[in-house]
Amino acid sequence: MTADGRTRDRSPALLLGALVALAPLSIDAYLPALPRLAGDLDAAPSAVQLTVTACLVGLACGQLLAGPLSDAWGRRRPLLIGLGVHTVAGLLCAVAPDAASLVVFRALQGMGGAFGLVIAYACVRDRYTGTAAARVFSSLMLVSGLAPVLAPLAGAQVLRFGDWRTVFLGLALLSGVTLAGCAVALPESLPPERRRRAAGVAYPALLRDRALLGYALANALVFGAMFVYIAGSPFVLQQIHGLSPQQYGVVFAVNAFGLVAATHVNGRLVRRFHPRKLLGAGVAGSAAGGAALLVVVLADAGLWPLLTALLIVVTSVGLVLPNAPALALHDHGAHAGAAAALLGFAQFFVGGLAAPLAGADGAGSALPMAVAVAVLGLAAALTFLMLRRRRTGPSRTRRLTSDDQEVQEMPWRRSHSMSRGLGS
Repeated sequence: MTADGRTRDRSPALLLGALVALAPLSIDAYLPALPRLAGDLDAAPSAVQLTVTACLVGLACGQLLAGPLSDAWGRRRPLLIGLGVHTVAGLLCAVAPDAASLVVFRALQGMGGAFGLVIAYACVRDRYTGTAAARVFSSLMLVSGLAPVLAPLAGAQVLRFGDWRTVFLGLALLSGVTLAGCAVALPESLPPERRRRAAGVAYPALLRDRALLGYALANALVFGAMFVYIAGSPFVLQQIHGLSPQQYGVVFAVNAFGLVAATHVNGRLVRRFHPRKLLGAGVAGSAAGGAALLVVVLADAGLWPLLTALLIVVTSVGLVLPNAPALALHDHGAHAGAAAALLGFAQFFVGGLAAPLAGADGAGSALPMAVAVAVLGLAAALTFLMLRRRRTGPSRTRRLTSDDQEVQEMPWRRSHSMSRGLGS
């Protein structure tokens, strides 16, 4: 095949990775600037943390809209609309005059980013099931994992010559480039004959699926613990432990690297172990890391034990986020968009509600962050244990095998080729 052909083949896979990266980029890039942003806008730390919450709530609610629309209209048209909203919202954030306006614009930015996130997941479910889905989700997580690694580092470097407004201008530019790329190179994955004109009616049926709700809740609680860390760590590490914005960016990158490494390992292990076992390992790691964090803070054990506990919490997410969607969406191919939207709504809604808990006492203490992370991790573990043991896949009496992997021809290439393009 020609070099041009390979580029065309890989473009959709790379664009799917870019779509799932937009959300973490939108959340993480300005984190090193939160203390400075609070000073510039004359706002309390709790008010500034609401800008994180607003983005998460926007991501949650936007997915409820994006899922049914993508099931009814196809994937491309809602995706392009959402990316357009995300781009405009980034520009508005860059010129926000006060904290209240920034909260509103961040919610709008989150809603736009939600379309990319849920539609990327739905595109995967359009073509994969079983173990193959878990592998591709792992690959997408690996690609998108570069975003939280690079975003705080890039944001910290921007602060050397610009301010937090410059960070939002960069996000708007990146979103616009992704929009142009999707308009040119991302083909439709849902043919007209498979579209559901009344896709919204899928929600009542999906809400009766206890397995879907259980996996979604466990996933959301682990995700919420991570976002308590995201909202609280800039203040805990910079104001309490004295790290500079650049040092904080390095710490955040190390934790994100742990998440990426776990995701990569998951992509290998899922060929040998059922995704449910790997999900259980991730949930257990989150609970253990949260408990360790609480002990470290109560004992005032210092910076390095604190960083170690946070690394365990964040790394565990790399085993949860790929497997929970694969298990939750497996039996819902007919309404993949709506099912992915429910999963994403729970994930970001819980994250949005949990994030302000990091500064709940208003005194700049690390204790609220530690308590919230520990409670959410324990709740995720209990939720997982309460799930009824059930097999996923066409036959629920066996583990998923490679026979389930390639379920459809893809418009631009065979399914195994996409996995190579994503790096799995």
